[in-house]
Amino acid sequence: MEILRTPEEAHRWRRTATGTVGFVPTMGYLHEGHLSLVRASRAQDDVTVVSIFVNPTQFGPHEDFARYPRDEARDLALLEQEGVHAVYLPSVEAMYPPGYQTYVTVEELTKRLEGERRPGHFRGVTTVVTKLFNAIRPHRAYFGKKDAQQLRVIRRMVRDLDFDIEIVACETVREADGLAMSSRNVYLAPEERALAPLLARSLQEAAERFRAGERDANALRSTVLDHLSREPRIEVEYVSLADDESLEEITGRVEGAALLSLAARIGSTRLIDNVELRP
Repeated sequence: MEILRTPEEAHRWRRTATGTVGFVPTMGYLHEGHLSLVRASRAQDDVTVVSIFVNPTQFGPHEDFARYPRDEARDLALLEQEGVHAVYLPSVEAMYPPGYQTYVTVEELTKRLEGERRPGHFRGVTTVVTKLFNAIRPHRAYFGKKDAQQLRVIRRMVRDLDFDIEIVACETVREADGLAMSSRNVYLAPEERALAPLLARSLQEAAERFRAGERDANALRSTVLDHLSREPRIEVEYVSLADDESLEEITGRVEGAALLSLAARIGSTRLIDNVELRP
C-alpha cells in the first residue's frame, strides 16, 4: 500500500497505475461505513485508492474542524487489511498553498438543507473533491447515501464539469440499533448515544406510512416531527421532504421519488440522516 502525501506524488503514482481506478474520499477516523465503500471499489475496480483529508474549507468558523476525530495510524492499518493499493494523505498546506484562491461552486442545489444552515460548506466540498479527482483521476468514485445532499451535489458537479467519472452511491451503513454510522458519533455521551437511534426510527415510521400509501408531504414530515417531539433532549434543526433530484421542498402530494431528511442536535453533537422514498 503506497502512501501519497502531495499532489505531485499522487500524479506520479497515477501515471503508473493500470486498469480501472476506484476512489473513496474520506476525512478519516474510518468506520464500517467507509470500509463498505472500500469493499465496493475492491469488488469493481482493479485499483482502489482512499484519501484521508480533513478539509478546512468545508467547516464553518464555529464548527468542529479542530476537534474532528483523527487517527492516521489506525486508519492506515484498516485500509491495509482491506487491500487498498494507495492512500492519499495530503496536508492542508499541500492542498491550499499560500495564495490559493480558486473555488468550485454548485449554485442551486447548495442553497437548501445543509447548504442553507452551513454557509460555504458545499463550496468547500466541491472544491476539495475537484482537487482530489484531479489528483487521482479515478474511473469510479464511491459516496455513501447518508450524506444525501452531498451525493447529489457531487453528481451535479460531475455532470456540469464533464468529469469522466462514474459516481457510485452506496447504502447507508447503520449500527445494530439503526443509528447511521458517522465519525461524529464518538462525540455522543452514553445517554446521548441512547437517544440517537430515534432519528432513524422517526424516518422509518414515515417511510412505512409512505409504503402504506400516504402521499401528503406535510403528513409525512409531521410523522417525523411528532416522533422526535416526544424527546425534549433532541433539538430538531429541520425535517425536509424534497424532490429527489432538485431538493426543492414538496408542498402538496409526493408524486415521484423524494428524499426525506433531517438534521438534529443531541447535546452538542449535530447528526443528519435520511431515507429515500420511491413510489
